[in-house]
Amino acid sequence: MLSSEPKTTAPSAATPTAAPVSEPGLTMELLELELSLDGFTTGPDGFAAHVRAAAAAIDGAFLFELPASGLLDDCDRIAVLRIPREGSAAMATIFACLETDGATIRIETPDEKTADLKNFAEAFVDVLQRI
Repeated sequence: MLSSEPKTTAPSAATPTAAPVSEPGLTMELLELELSLDGFTTGPDGFAAHVRAAAAAIDGAFLFELPASGLLDDCDRIAVLRIPREGSAAMATIFACLETDGATIRIETPDEKTADLKNFAEAFVDVLQRI
């Protein structure tokens, strides 16, 4: 679920809880990534491996993961990813968040609250490219 999507408090039994919603600007790669992450069943110990495989499937990159430490609401761990931008060779930085239930992964796009993490990720990529 994108951070801009409204959260529902009680989905009906017929409504999937993590179905991606098509939004303006939502790339096919991001949609594919969300669909891949929707099948997460391995728990907190398998989070990084599952996100890494999903990113690789769309020609994205798993940069690193770290404890959320209160940076994002209802989030235990954050994986920082780079995914292809639609119609460009450039990459976009996004976050895959393992929710505190340990069973749900949602996608967050950088905003003012996570700007420092995004900047750190971009500096990390810059250092790797110089090596």
